[in-house]
Amino acid sequence: MLHNITKRNIQIALGGLWFLDGALQLQHQMFTANFANDVITPAADGQPRFISGPMHFFIHVFLLQPVICNALIALVQLGLGVLILKKSTAKFGLTASIFWGLFVWYIGEGLGGLATGQTSLLIGAPGAALIYAIIALGVLPSAPGDDKDRSRPAVWLAFVWAILWLGGAVLQFVNGQNTTAELSSMIAGMADGAPGWLAALDIHTASFLQQHTGNWFIGMLIILQAIVGFCVLMRRRVRTAAIAIGIVVSLIFWVSGQSCGMYYSGLATDPNTAPLIILLGIAILGTKEIDLEIV
Repeated sequence: MLHNITKRNIQIALGGLWFLDGALQLQHQMFTANFANDVITPAADGQPRFISGPMHFFIHVFLLQPVICNALIALVQLGLGVLILKKSTAKFGLTASIFWGLFVWYIGEGLGGLATGQTSLLIGAPGAALIYAIIALGVLPSAPGDDKDRSRPAVWLAFVWAILWLGGAVLQFVNGQNTTAELSSMIAGMADGAPGWLAALDIHTASFLQQHTGNWFIGMLIILQAIVGFCVLMRRRVRTAAIAIGIVVSLIFWVSGQSCGMYYSGLATDPNTAPLIILLGIAILGTKEIDLEIV
């Protein structure tokens, strides 16, 4: 059944997510300086000048009129959701979301922290906004008569998945996230401010990693991400298994590394990358098979 996924199915999911993001932007703290100081400023820290400069300029502009600026951001994202959900305006909404997503990825997420090297799939690399834009591009409506499979998502999305997971494996090698001690410390840090059940889960997970595993666990994590990335380019049965594993790992990352998008903070702007990676995987299940079979 999942192999019958169409562009429209993914478009509806994207529209719903953009509408959710717009609704999150309506939280009380978003209309205060907290949004700029506690969300965007930390993302700008440690960035090269060509990234931090524009980010700090946006922060300055936002702080001049937080209410008006945030209202505009919320309106844009709610509007994107409505446009994409309505079939007759979906193409316009998707196209606009590509440009908006790239803007948010640069100005709001600091390119997902990729330029700092201190990020990983576990904590939200390469940034949710980038994946929004990529998926939107892959499910843009085709012109009538393009081909008989124009209702299917673009086949190149599988290569995006491969790059994403192979890149995640590479990022896991970087100093600061290539030992079990650093990984457990990162997860334990997510417990701050989290609801009791989530904080307890983070603390127990971090404790387990620290006491019962060694750096071999990092090696296994690197290998797992590499396998998930490479196997998506194989025949359908292997590809489906790779996507299923990637979905499970993404869910684990979403809870343990991304704290369920920090929905409880009052400053959550989106559900973080894991749900988007899962949506990407589902979209790939609907792509044509013959163009992807390299093994």
